[in-house]
Amino acid sequence: MFIAATTGCFSGLNYQQASERIAGLEYSRIELTLGDDSGDLSPANIAADPEASVTRVREASRLSVCALNVVSDIDISLYPGLFKFAKLLKVTQVTMPSLELGAPFNDETDRLKDLVTLAVQEGIRLSLKTQIGRLTEDPHTAVELCRAVKGLGLTLDPSHYSCGPYRTENYDMVYEYTSHVHLRDSTPDKLQIPVGLGEIDYNRIITQLNVFDYNRAFSVDLIPSLTPEGTCDLEMRRLRMLLESLL
Repeated sequence: MFIAATTGCFSGLNYQQASERIAGLEYSRIELTLGDDSGDLSPANIAADPEASVTRVREASRLSVCALNVVSDIDISLYPGLFKFAKLLKVTQVTMPSLELGAPFNDETDRLKDLVTLAVQEGIRLSLKTQIGRLTEDPHTAVELCRAVKGLGLTLDPSHYSCGPYRTENYDMVYEYTSHVHLRDSTPDKLQIPVGLGEIDYNRIITQLNVFDYNRAFSVDLIPSLTPEGTCDLEMRRLRMLLESLL
């Protein structure tokens, strides 16, 4: 197990600026958050020229990239380019959003079967983020998607289960399928609050994942719009130190 930070914590900065901030906070690994507003490293730009995008990443920072996190609903045709980009960076973990709540289950499984096949060919683990407003907001549906699509995993974001419409339900069933983790602190009423004031039981999450021999990343993934101005660095440092004390 190891600790990383997402560039999404600094969504207003470019990759080089975000990676410098993350390195300054003593993180040794970084997760690339990729959305439509990611500038030169948007999914469309990366897919158009994966090799050039890899060069930009390597020239901007010496931090090791451990994962990609796609946060926009992008066209399926962009994923082969993203998987190639990941492979060139020696990244084996890619997270993507599931379809929005209300989408037919069978439509999602058909889409994911094609994507998982493409990912496996490049040596990539593809996982769905557990997320409010998406099919994966229900932990039971998230698990059923993994059972229906061989090789699919989950990126567990416990805040979305602790704060979402299923906050009163146990979500232990998702640990078996978890291939990546995003963390911040939360309460049943707030998706993000200062570290230490929420109800996320990091120790229990780690213990449950240990049952399934989880040995991958725990990525700190703060939401900039919910982070009080001037507190991001402090919150990221606090959470890193807390996780280090538990691992």
